[in-house]
Amino acid sequence: MTAFFVVFGLVGWAVVVFVARELVLARRELARAGRAVDVPDNLSLVDAIAEGQREADDRVLQSEAVQHWLLAALDESSDAIVVIDRIGREIVRNSVARRFAGARTGEVLAEEAIAELVQDALTGHSSERELQLYGPPRQVLQLRAFPLRRDGEIVGAVAFTRDISEARRVESVRRDFVANVSHELKTPIGALGLLAETMAATDDVAVVQRLADRVVREADRLARIVDDLLDLSTIEAQEAPTRAPMPIRLVLSECVDIVQAAADAAEVPLLVGPEPPDLEIFCDPRQMRSALVNLIDNAIKYSGPEQPVEIGACVVDDRIAFVVRDHGIGIPTRDLERIWERFYRVDRARSRDTGGTGLGLAIVRHVAQAHGGEVTVHSREGEGSTFTLYVPLANGSARGIAETTPTEDRWPTRP
Repeated sequence: MTAFFVVFGLVGWAVVVFVARELVLARRELARAGRAVDVPDNLSLVDAIAEGQREADDRVLQSEAVQHWLLAALDESSDAIVVIDRIGREIVRNSVARRFAGARTGEVLAEEAIAELVQDALTGHSSERELQLYGPPRQVLQLRAFPLRRDGEIVGAVAFTRDISEARRVESVRRDFVANVSHELKTPIGALGLLAETMAATDDVAVVQRLADRVVREADRLARIVDDLLDLSTIEAQEAPTRAPMPIRLVLSECVDIVQAAADAAEVPLLVGPEPPDLEIFCDPRQMRSALVNLIDNAIKYSGPEQPVEIGACVVDDRIAFVVRDHGIGIPTRDLERIWERFYRVDRARSRDTGGTGLGLAIVRHVAQAHGGEVTVHSREGEGSTFTLYVPLANGSARGIAETTPTEDRWPTRP
């Protein structure tokens, strides 16, 4: 019997030691989490352990919630983010970075570059690289990788990948724009200086008169470049143009009046086609006149004598389509996508003869976009070009008016 009590006492003591040990471990675990366990005097050791376990479970749940929130936040990033641990295992890959994993196009090169950079970062080196993918679509990616340290020891690495394609495109456009402006302004300014020197060195009245005429033309050319630059700058900076109702009939008549003298000088007939009755558009009158005048002026410049330029408008769905068609030299297919660029010219030699600035179509495109419309072109080299400027009708303007039925193939149909 004595032996029995001895054994029972040893077992009971072992249970007490085990419970006490569990309580100590629970205290330590919660202390690591920055939380203290307050055990009331009337709480048993078993209850204290249960309370500690609940606290630990809450801490785990909170940790999982924080991890979920962090992953959701990373998924909202526009950068591709990849995190690995010290042995190269992937810990985090956000949604943008997942498109690189298993890619079969040029993006597989991005995945390979990311792997190289994070492995290099595990050795303690930060690195950066720019990667060009020729697509399609063409992309420029900026890759960066950094080591992750804790207490001075490398515990992993993170890589960021950013698509900078648009930034590079804008930079290229800006660089080309500055170069083109410098060139375009330098040409008439240089001509003016040379003409002035020649005039100063001669006493021949006939020669002076001829040179003075050239000075006037070069000055006009310089003024047109400056005016077009100011117009383009204003249109680009004006997010919402000031709009007012304007009858379509009035828009066309004003534009034809502006270019009539140039058409007469070039011996190019202007044929004004049918107009929708009593319809209006909400527009910035100055911008709309600038766009249509540029289209008609271009058509005149690239047409030969007696080659008519046709101008008209018709209703297409809920938009007005202003049409300008010429029968001139046309535009090569390779140039159709580039004619909207500033200073781009299909035939530079002919543009110098006609005095074009190379900004007209860029202005037309920006006016169309500012008014919620678009501009299209159809052209065949040697046969002529048709430009169509689509602008939304004023609200209620087309009520009760049936869609115009074109009777001639020069008017547009639905795109």
